[in-house]
Amino acid sequence: MASVDPPARRGLPPEAYEVVPGAQYEPYVPAGKSMAEFTFKAVFVGILMAVVFGAANAYLGLRVGLTVSASIPAAVMAVAIFRALRRGTVLETNMVQTIGSAGESVAAGVIFTIPALFIWQRSDPTIVVDLVQVSVIAAFGGLLGVLFMIPLRRYLISREHGKLPYPEGTACAEVQVAGDMGGGKARLLFSGLGLGAVYQAMANGNGLGLWNEGPSVGLPLKARIGGDFTPELLGVGVIIGPRIAAIMFGGSALAWLILIPAINVWGGDSVVYPATEAMSSLGSGDIWNNYIRYVGAGAVGCAGIITLIKSLPTIIESIRLGVGQVGGGGLATGVPRTQQDLPMKLVLGLAVLMAVALWLWPGVPVGPLGAILIVIFSFFFVTVSSRIVGLIGSSSNPVSGMTIAALILTSLIWVALGLNDGSNAAKVAVLAVGAVVCISAAAAGDTSQDLKTGFLVGATPKRMQIGEMLGVLACAVTIGGVLIVLNESYGIGTVDGLAAPQATLMSLVIDGVLEQSLPWSFVLLGIVLAIVIEFVFKLPSLAFAVGVYLPVSLMTPILVGGLMRLALNRKYKEAGDTEDGVSVLAERREQGVLYASGMIAGAALVGGLIGGVIFAVTQVTGSPEAASVWQVGHEWMDELLPHLSAVVGTLAFAGLCWMLWRAANRGART
Repeated sequence: MASVDPPARRGLPPEAYEVVPGAQYEPYVPAGKSMAEFTFKAVFVGILMAVVFGAANAYLGLRVGLTVSASIPAAVMAVAIFRALRRGTVLETNMVQTIGSAGESVAAGVIFTIPALFIWQRSDPTIVVDLVQVSVIAAFGGLLGVLFMIPLRRYLISREHGKLPYPEGTACAEVQVAGDMGGGKARLLFSGLGLGAVYQAMANGNGLGLWNEGPSVGLPLKARIGGDFTPELLGVGVIIGPRIAAIMFGGSALAWLILIPAINVWGGDSVVYPATEAMSSLGSGDIWNNYIRYVGAGAVGCAGIITLIKSLPTIIESIRLGVGQVGGGGLATGVPRTQQDLPMKLVLGLAVLMAVALWLWPGVPVGPLGAILIVIFSFFFVTVSSRIVGLIGSSSNPVSGMTIAALILTSLIWVALGLNDGSNAAKVAVLAVGAVVCISAAAAGDTSQDLKTGFLVGATPKRMQIGEMLGVLACAVTIGGVLIVLNESYGIGTVDGLAAPQATLMSLVIDGVLEQSLPWSFVLLGIVLAIVIEFVFKLPSLAFAVGVYLPVSLMTPILVGGLMRLALNRKYKEAGDTEDGVSVLAERREQGVLYASGMIAGAALVGGLIGGVIFAVTQVTGSPEAASVWQVGHEWMDELLPHLSAVVGTLAFAGLCWMLWRAANRGART
């Protein structure tokens, strides 16, 4: 991909991965260099990607309860498109992925909450869901997420540089810089991309499914340990490093090795709410789904409050700096291009305008109290979400846990003020508050990753912030129609259709609080855990709480990646050798991160492609089974020898680790 006067450097400098003051970091494109960035072709391609990724992730999330961050796939596609056109700068590539990934984040927030309306509608036809209602909620939530992230950028992205690795944002920067430079770095990146793509196609249960990619082992008292051995999770572990990976794994280990067995023994043969069956008949996954998720939601909510309180001085200072630039986004005071945000006056004005619109618009019946709660909760969870993704990435961002906390608080306020009259209006109002908050948290997570990418490559923040809002609006306009079509085609929240697991849980939480039947003991247990971890063990409670909330299968490969990064550091840290003035450790670390970024990109691209093909085939044939004709499957292995597919899956993952280690230790300079 051709660029205008590419900077005379090898790529991202070693400081991209080190704890240094953000003001001392020199990006790939220096602040003093002028380069095409916010152009028509970049905006056009980005908007198309926002719509496509938003629709694809809506279907994927409703079916399996997971969405995949679109930042890296969008970055790879942008690099490929502009290389094919032989024109385009690295900053235009960055703009494409900025706009394109916004669609996925909005879709994630929408499908975690809004489908609860379709679920309620089946039992009460008086509840109406229309396209405009969904689109307006999506637009307001997404825009609030982007706007509230703006005053946090100086703190989270710049001042916390190195402390918050933002794995996907860093991977995106590596993809774009490697594509811009070409040569050996591009070969290393795309070899990792090819490996990740092939591995995903072979292992994915919806792809060929040649082996069991998620082996697990049952332990006494229903404890369980296992791993989703995928390239993207391994790559995230390499990027975030050993400390954060170990803390998150510790949270998951506590949940799956201690809490689940303890709850199982405590429950015995009795039925413990919210489960409807005896504890003795529940499996490990059932106990996690019925109880541990509430523990995790309480821990995430409490840890988020602790994080916000500790961050308040720097957040206030960031806002003060922004208010001082209301005249022109920093131009008047000589702020460098790479530090210019949208004026704080505009940010605050739009936020107030949207709060008033939410209050007055009848399609979102929240009233003045609901509008105030939306603004307060959105700012709080935007801060929490933006920091969490800095630790573990957007794909593992526990947005649903934060939404549960927001729904519980909102429902309690409704009950305390006597607004719960037993009508559907109360349920819809509480859900509307939670939906906007959920979408804003998801959008903020994506925005912060994108701004980190821009920080590393040298983009202009205010142009990226405009791009984020364009991506939000593009997806918001279409997502309502996507949901309605999917509901009419499959049935959202039905056994034989799209399960919508998060939205089903949200409807249960709202009904539970309004009807005063929420399992508070488990929520309080999570709160106590967060307090003990933060103030007794002096560990970051937010990372630990995320581990409690998410399955241990996600944390295991992340831990493996973190340990590989630790081994790399120890191998070269004592050497002190340099090659052409660059330390061997920095060189090997860069190679490892670059290759891991490629693996993440390849796996994400193929995962999204598989989801898109399944959606297209199902739409044409009307049968989800028709999309599985290419699946080879691994069941025959277990018929031949018990657990053989799990052994093969573990060995395949070990081979993946070896390939990554080999790439990181490659001696030849590129």
